[in-house]
Amino acid sequence: MHIDVIGYIAACLTTFSFLIQAVKSFKTKDLSGISLGMYSMFASGVALWLVYGLIIENWPLILTNALTLAFALSILIMKIHQTNSKKDIESN
Repeated sequence: MHIDVIGYIAACLTTFSFLIQAVKSFKTKDLSGISLGMYSMFASGVALWLVYGLIIENWPLILTNALTLAFALSILIMKIHQTNSKKDIESN
């Protein structure tokens, strides 16, 4: 078995777990259990893994971290928007 297969399988499992969360978040609009700090740090870490993958030209890292970053950023943007909306309502 080629070692990249292990990387692709692991990457698919972790990446698609975020797809499931993103779909659920879009459907329910319930982000109350999502930590803004954790998702900010996570998205930053994934972005750095993507850069690392690009530097070493490792396709499992590049592809899956690009997808995971897109899913994580979509959740993060929704959470930021929801947090700002609540602050606006509370300040009025």
